[in-house]
Amino acid sequence: MRLLRKILLLLAACLNMSSRYQTNALEIPLDVLERMNMEQLPTITEYSPASLIAFPFEESFPVKCEATGNPEPEFRWTKNGQDFDPYQDTRLITLDDSGTFIIPNTGNLTEFQGNYRCFATNKLGTAMSEEIEFIIPNVPKFPKEIIDPIEVMEGQSVILECNPPKGIPPLQIYWMTISLQHIEQDERVSVGLNGNLYFSNTIETDSRRDYCCFAAFPRIRTIVQKTAMSMVVKSTNSLLERKPSLLAPTGMESHTRLVKGEDLQLECIAEGFPTPKVEWVKIGFNKLPERVVVESHGKLLTVEMVNEEDEGKYMCRAKNPHGEVVHHFHVTVEEPPEFEIEPQSQLVTIGADVVIKCVVKGNPQPTVGWRVNGQPLNEVPTSNRKILKDGTISIHNANPENSAVYQCEATNKHGTILANANIMIMNIQPLILTENNLQYMAVEGKSVVMHCKVFSSPASSITWSKADSANAVEGERFTVLQNGSLEIHNVMKEDMGEYSCFAQNTEGKVAIAATLEVKDPTRIVDPPRDLRVLAGTTIQFSCQPEFDPSFGDDFEVLWEKDGIALNGSEDGRYILEDGVLEIINVSFGDQGFYACVARTPVDQDVAVAQLSVVDVPDPPEDVILSEHNGRSVKLQWTPGDDHNSSITEFVLEFEESQHEPGSWREMMRVPGNHHSALLKLYGHVDYCFRVSAINEVGKGRPSQSTERYKTPASAPDKNPENIKIEAHLPHEMDINWEPLSPIEHNGPGLEYKVSYRRHGSDEDWTERMVKRHSFLVKNTPTFVLYEIKIQAKNHAGWGPDPKIITAYSGEDFPSAAPDDVAVEVLNNTMVKVRWEHVHKEKIHGHLGGYRVSWWRLRSLLDSKKTHGDKHTLTFSGERNHAVVTGLKPFSEYSLIVMAFNSRGNGPGSHSVNFKTPEGVPGQAAAFSATNIQKHKVTLTWSPPVDANGVLIGYILQYQLINNTEELGPLMTLNISADSNKQHLEDLEALSKYKFYLRCCTRVGCGPAVSEERTTIPEATSTDVASFNIRKSSSRFPPRKTTVSPVANATLSSIGLASIHGSISNQGWFIGLMCAIALLTLIVLIACFVNRNKGGKYSVKEKEDLHPDLESQGINDDTFCEYSDNDEKPLKSSQHSLNGDLKGGDSGDSMVDYCDEDAHFNEDGSFIGEYSGRKDRASMEIKGNNQSTA
Repeated sequence: MRLLRKILLLLAACLNMSSRYQTNALEIPLDVLERMNMEQLPTITEYSPASLIAFPFEESFPVKCEATGNPEPEFRWTKNGQDFDPYQDTRLITLDDSGTFIIPNTGNLTEFQGNYRCFATNKLGTAMSEEIEFIIPNVPKFPKEIIDPIEVMEGQSVILECNPPKGIPPLQIYWMTISLQHIEQDERVSVGLNGNLYFSNTIETDSRRDYCCFAAFPRIRTIVQKTAMSMVVKSTNSLLERKPSLLAPTGMESHTRLVKGEDLQLECIAEGFPTPKVEWVKIGFNKLPERVVVESHGKLLTVEMVNEEDEGKYMCRAKNPHGEVVHHFHVTVEEPPEFEIEPQSQLVTIGADVVIKCVVKGNPQPTVGWRVNGQPLNEVPTSNRKILKDGTISIHNANPENSAVYQCEATNKHGTILANANIMIMNIQPLILTENNLQYMAVEGKSVVMHCKVFSSPASSITWSKADSANAVEGERFTVLQNGSLEIHNVMKEDMGEYSCFAQNTEGKVAIAATLEVKDPTRIVDPPRDLRVLAGTTIQFSCQPEFDPSFGDDFEVLWEKDGIALNGSEDGRYILEDGVLEIINVSFGDQGFYACVARTPVDQDVAVAQLSVVDVPDPPEDVILSEHNGRSVKLQWTPGDDHNSSITEFVLEFEESQHEPGSWREMMRVPGNHHSALLKLYGHVDYCFRVSAINEVGKGRPSQSTERYKTPASAPDKNPENIKIEAHLPHEMDINWEPLSPIEHNGPGLEYKVSYRRHGSDEDWTERMVKRHSFLVKNTPTFVLYEIKIQAKNHAGWGPDPKIITAYSGEDFPSAAPDDVAVEVLNNTMVKVRWEHVHKEKIHGHLGGYRVSWWRLRSLLDSKKTHGDKHTLTFSGERNHAVVTGLKPFSEYSLIVMAFNSRGNGPGSHSVNFKTPEGVPGQAAAFSATNIQKHKVTLTWSPPVDANGVLIGYILQYQLINNTEELGPLMTLNISADSNKQHLEDLEALSKYKFYLRCCTRVGCGPAVSEERTTIPEATSTDVASFNIRKSSSRFPPRKTTVSPVANATLSSIGLASIHGSISNQGWFIGLMCAIALLTLIVLIACFVNRNKGGKYSVKEKEDLHPDLESQGINDDTFCEYSDNDEKPLKSSQHSLNGDLKGGDSGDSMVDYCDEDAHFNEDGSFIGEYSGRKDRASMEIKGNNQSTA
């Protein structure tokens, strides 16, 4: 057991083990060491870097070496390969239980300079560190010297040498003056990598006495200055030009070697006059690689952190007009030792073979050496160990005596690397490191891993079984991983239960138990949706998840924005509540991806939504004017941020300071992908411009305005437009036009030249110059065609040649009326009028059309004539007929026709009188039911207001309409025209009836008026049911009159009282009847009030339940639906007073004249006349097209 503890501790340092190069090797987990107090091999955990520089400003210099082990390791040091005991030197500071010693900066450091190595040893073995070099830097100094002034002729090259002292790199060189002003560098003057200052050629201004070279060593915080140098450049009258030659480097080629990871710097500094230009190429490449940077005016080529790809041949070429010079650089990249395969710590069973590999690369190829416990391998021989040709150590049939610490050390001229490998040969029974009786929770449909971490040697076989089965678990869903854990894929509810893990090898067998619970998966059923909103609004993301009920409150809904949690955010604009994230006053900083995380102890579901914030675009920037060319200029701009909504167009606006200063007007628009526009401008205008951007959200704020640009004056670009001729009087012609706007003047002194002459004549143009935008031509013949043109002019010249327009001089009233006016009666409300055209010469202008005026003289029932309201229809164009509608039947009318032009109406024609035939009458003026009894009712009425003919009688119909779907038979009575009352008998008691009354002429019967009433139970009083019920036509049936249950009970009580008359003399009965009568009176008054208020019942429901049978098929709104051909006589509708009642034709339709070219006035007067309105004095119908009636 003690041996086992030693072995485990020896291998505790194996933190980077690779199964690729080990046989039966296992990593010893740290928790094995934590659970057992075992002996441990020494392991160096910390030591100083390979180079330790003693900077003079530091107080002390610790040389570190820390190690762990059990027992505690002892430390020893070597210096330059010899034993060195820091504990014996009293000048050094040592620490207890540590290998670190401290060198104080007492000024006596030189004797401590050297290479140190640390060894940590206990009884189990020895660990060693890499070598640590302790460096004592010298303080760099320039030598004291007297430098003679340098004299050079103008145009010659010169080199000022720096020769900086050696010191701790990096070294930085600066050339400055005594006053610390930098010497300016350019293509002619430059500082080389060696620190020298090179002049490719000199000029007089290079003369100065204080050229100083400063060398800076930042790591030791030191700057040293060289003695100032003086240079005198002598002027010459003849500068000799020459071809280039190289100042640095010298020769045709050079070789450069550097370590991988360093920076490559190649320089080419040439002299010559004119100053040469330097170019670089890499041989074998068309262009320089992307990693190459050329600096210092082309003289320096740099590649940072070089690698093998940067090797090769580079060439610089310096040239001027007189020739060129080249230099080739051969670049080789070397590298220090680096492990390709580092030796790994191994735990191997007894009798197995051990292979320890150590593969190292480097340039030059490193030499590799092996040690055992810090001693060279050849000094610790063993029979079963050998070194193979590739440097690999092989141990055959390993035994515990082969356990040791092996070190692999590789060295080349660029450095040394060291690696330790702890090799332990032993057997150990299984040790399960996973805690026993762990409980696991899994989500149905997901995977779960139950752990069984085992440490053993040799490796253990691991099996899992479920408590309800003696066999190992198996199937596609079950996998035992290499580390012993059991993974179950696509977990099901049936997988719940207790499991056991068994670990067994040649040394023994152990087991642990684990329990698995299966939960319903967490799902987000209502995820947040992507939003695209306007800045400044308030938005909400909603997220509704579902959890396994067994979790109770052990779940949470979290919100993240771009991976950053919002729960607990101090930003008050975020409100999180019940799965809803509300963001107030959204800004562009709120854009991003918002994740809703529904989380339980075992799983989570995530739903992501994107928030895009849009707004109007920012103002364009850098708005400038270019390409100024008189009256054109180019406007350019840079678009502002479009705020997630692409710019669709730019609006270009201008402001001018002369006519409307401060007023910005739109000039043009350009597509959103254009960022410039060529502007065509007016002359003599002082402009400035600005640009706005538009996207789907709207128009953004305008940009800053440009500088002002004033265009030169020029002649007008256009002449007046929209020339109009207004002839208000017969002998005048008023010419008006739309004047040029002030900005269109193009210069001062704008005038108009008005030219006119009679059309078709050879007369010269009559010309007048005016400044206003109208001109009145007097003494013109009536309605004569003229040619007219108007041309603009300013001080800079005339506008373009004007267009010639033609127009007539003033019109006069028509002087003749239409002849042969004839009227054809089409039906009782419509006539057709014809006439002869007025001769063109009598129109005295453009014919506007014809107007037909008519008025009603009398009803044919009345012998007295009166002049009724006058009505007028207007018909445009050359037409000779018209249809007049909306007349009253059985009437006499008078009609005239007149022509009109823009001046007005001509004289009217001779009036023509005509008569309209009879029509069907209107509704009865009054219709009511009175004297309602148990089986009787009396109906009274008044004749119709519009008889439209001679009344020949009435048709009275009635039927039972109790509140059922079935209606009683329709009863019909013919009544003479001189009667206004009808008594109906044999009605059913307590029943509702509907009564219809129609008035009839010889043409037919008009619309019905109806009434609904309910009979009473006993005719004791004729006033019981005498209500003033509103009449309604058959098209609009009366509202339903509802008798309350109280009233019905009252009527029943009255009937019962008459039957039992013997009790009517009783006092109590008289009191009861008085109370009932009073109650009935109150109910009737309430019904009457409710009835006058319109009631609360549906007319539509009543009409649907008890349809007006007599009104079906009658549609007074029908227009132009007659099928008779044009010019046919009307069909007369003969109605029988004894037959079934039919809807009477009014004859008011326009037959087939619907396509008449008559037009309605805006006030709808045509419609008003057709529907019989009397309140309109005239109506005008204007037709635009000519048609034949």
